[in-house]
Amino acid sequence: MTLLTQTPPSAVRRRGLLVYLVLAYAGMWAAMAPLLADGYQRADAREEVGTLEQLCIGAAMLAPALAALLVVRVVERGGGVRESLALCWPRPRARAVRACLLPLGVLGGLTAVTLALGALVGSYPFAGFGSLDAGRVGSWAVQGLIGMMLSLPLFFGEEIGWQGFLFPRLLKVGGGSGGPGGGTAALVRAYLLTGTAFALWHLPTLLMGGQYPGRPWYVSVPALTVSCVLVLPVFTWLRLRSGSVVPAVLAHAFTSSMSVSMVREFADPNADLDPLTMSLAGWPGWIVLGGFVAFLAFTGRLRPGRYGRG
Repeated sequence: MTLLTQTPPSAVRRRGLLVYLVLAYAGMWAAMAPLLADGYQRADAREEVGTLEQLCIGAAMLAPALAALLVVRVVERGGGVRESLALCWPRPRARAVRACLLPLGVLGGLTAVTLALGALVGSYPFAGFGSLDAGRVGSWAVQGLIGMMLSLPLFFGEEIGWQGFLFPRLLKVGGGSGGPGGGTAALVRAYLLTGTAFALWHLPTLLMGGQYPGRPWYVSVPALTVSCVLVLPVFTWLRLRSGSVVPAVLAHAFTSSMSVSMVREFADPNADLDPLTMSLAGWPGWIVLGGFVAFLAFTGRLRPGRYGRG
């Protein structure tokens, strides 16, 4: 399978990348403008967002997909939207269900290891093994999965842009062949640039304490950049091995919803929660994600060419 069924000329790809980034970033800032103007600040990790916040976040999450669709249609003008953005069911179809369950298992496992590491070193206030009661865990899992599934259209909005559009084009622009043993520098550059662009796109929410409540921007911006650079290869691996953005969407949805709720669910209810010291977006998560990404890289699973062509 190829990353791009129809490959536009280099000049068109570069112009498309610029237009995409401008539109995606402009969409994020425009969507967050009401909250920024109102001086909204999230000061507590347990704080639930209100209706206006949810509407603004939802609009922002659709911006990357809209930008990608516009570029494919107006700037590139080559190939269909589904082929150009990997908007297809995971392949091979006989293993599609497994391809869609894998992201939940992988990100769930990585989150559990992160919380265990945090509890071991004392940075995560684990509520004790009583919090692992089967009924309580089951109720949390069912409610979380329902909520995650309802929010999937919004996560499609992000991953159509980052995994469907940006990563493969950065790889092509950088000269990456995607073949085994070739284009290592271009591949690494594509991962780093996509992860950094993904992180900096969140700047308006970081300024409002969205991902790291109570932390100043000069802490939260670098922290999220590290987090995105480390988690992006996991999303990309799931996208490459299936030939579809769907598993990446599921992985992103789990990371931004159920992984975050796991931190709250199994913590001491009276303890302060700091994502920077106890989640996938904090230093325990960086260690766990870094180890997993190193495994994927060492075994060649991050190379597009590993998964064949056709």
